[in-house]
Amino acid sequence: MLNNIGIPGLLLIAVVVLVLFGRGKVSSLMGEVGKGINAFKKGVKEETEELDKVSDDAVDVTPKEKDKV
Repeated sequence: MLNNIGIPGLLLIAVVVLVLFGRGKVSSLMGEVGKGINAFKKGVKEETEELDKVSDDAVDVTPKEKDKV
């Protein structure tokens, strides 16, 4: 069903949303969506860096330390 929307359908949906909610409401909503996306990307980046740091620490075991364990 959603495969057949196309550009004209998307434009029609955008116009209807704009008429129903007004320019100010749509603008503030898009700003909040943008902030949410940025926060998500930042969280993913921080988690990836933390996992890389943990995996690097786990790899730094020398053979002498390994034999002691």
